Amino acid sequence: MIPKDPVMLLSYVNTQLRDFYSSLSSMCEDKGLNPEEIKTKLAGIDYQYDRARNQFV
Repeated sequence: MIPKDPVMLLSYVNTQLRDFYSSLSSMCEDKGLNPEEIKTKLAGIDYQYDRARNQFV
């Protein structure tokens, strides 16, 4: 289960991307998550996915 709070979600997702996954899509596929839902929730706190960095910035 992933965090519902956007700030906690940001920390969780960026840690997962840094330590285990080469892309947001591979993480979401592996965990059964919708990448658009994550992008929308994190856009609400002004974070966007940067594919080159593989992080939300």
